[in-house]
Amino acid sequence: MTDSTLRIDTIRLPRDMDRFDLVTSFFKLRKQIFVDRMAWPLHHAEGIEFEQYDTFDTVYVIAHENGRAVGGARLKRTDCSFGGGKVVYSYMIRDAHLGLLPGMPTNLCHDEPPVDPQAWELTRFAALPRPGLAEAILEASNQYLHQVGATDCLFLGPPAFLRMASRLGWTPRPMGDLVSNDDGKFLAFACAVRGPQMAA
Repeated sequence: MTDSTLRIDTIRLPRDMDRFDLVTSFFKLRKQIFVDRMAWPLHHAEGIEFEQYDTFDTVYVIAHENGRAVGGARLKRTDCSFGGGKVVYSYMIRDAHLGLLPGMPTNLCHDEPPVDPQAWELTRFAALPRPGLAEAILEASNQYLHQVGATDCLFLGPPAFLRMASRLGWTPRPMGDLVSNDDGKFLAFACAVRGPQMAA
């Protein structure tokens, strides 16, 4: 990235609640991209998009300029769960596999998705169309995951997302077959977190 005004910060909740304005800006960007541009039927209100996985044990990697998010991603550990009553959520890929997410295919994975403190899931990846921005967000995400001792990162996205991961030096492992719903075609895949000596 050559833009000197752009920064990529890692916001860890609840520790970094004083920076929640940046998370809110990321929610606004998600609404603009996923709801306004891509017409996904996602919950939104007051100009922001958020859902049950935006909890206070979440890590956000956010690219921003002057306090305005221009890209980002959400990271969650796969061994965390939340919710009460009849439904207890964990993370998106696993919950879809278990049939907890209406409208999401249950055949995302050939095997049951992991529950492992060293495996994290990256979702809600969004970025404005700027050269190098998406790659920089993924690199920052990998750096954070390496720092906290993660070994694997799970993704759910279109086939192009897997190709981008491969281009950046990851080794994607498909967790299941290409599936589709009303929002398009997507694939669950895992990548080993890269150490500094393997970074591009």
